[in-house]
Amino acid sequence: MMKNLFKLNFIALLAISSLMVSCDQNKAAQNSSINKAAEQSESEDTSQDPLLYSDECISEREVVEAQKLWGAGIVRIGKVYTDDGDYSNEAADFIQDMYAYDLSSVLFKPTLASDDQFRSSFDAALSYFVAGNEAYPEDKGFAIKPYNKVTFDNTGIINNSCRMAVAMGNYYFTALDGSETKVEYTFAYVKDKTGKLRIVAHQSSLPYAPVK
Repeated sequence: MMKNLFKLNFIALLAISSLMVSCDQNKAAQNSSINKAAEQSESEDTSQDPLLYSDECISEREVVEAQKLWGAGIVRIGKVYTDDGDYSNEAADFIQDMYAYDLSSVLFKPTLASDDQFRSSFDAALSYFVAGNEAYPEDKGFAIKPYNKVTFDNTGIINNSCRMAVAMGNYYFTALDGSETKVEYTFAYVKDKTGKLRIVAHQSSLPYAPVK
């Protein structure tokens, strides 16, 4: 009798143990599925998020190439203006391509602005380059002067933070009549997820002229 009772208790313990193991395995499987689903969802969200930046560091060569593209863009806007084309649309494309207004805040202090010195919006930047916005009556359209050449002379480029590069120096704007204007600049760049450098800070000013 005692032997049979012991046998029954042993079988019951085995059944309970087996059930507990099965429950733990099911719970672990459910947790694994939930984690995988969350990771997949996060991955999908990341791939679709247009506000993410690239993980790649910014090289000095990329900064120099971005500066050349900026200068070419200014010349191109002026050429479209001279040819009676849609220079406003050309400037809008230029700003969209070169600046990071669609990614983050942009700190833009252009050279020839005194009433509204800081242009934190896309429309404010566009007005500076091509004028025509009643909200910024001081704007004459910097890019439609026009110019036929823009050259950068970097005093230095700092890119040791990897995700952002800052360049400072003088750039020179050559007008159609051959006259040249020297301007001081500081540009800060980030790299978007397509690998393109975008400007997040741009400050420029005419050199100091001491009173004689």
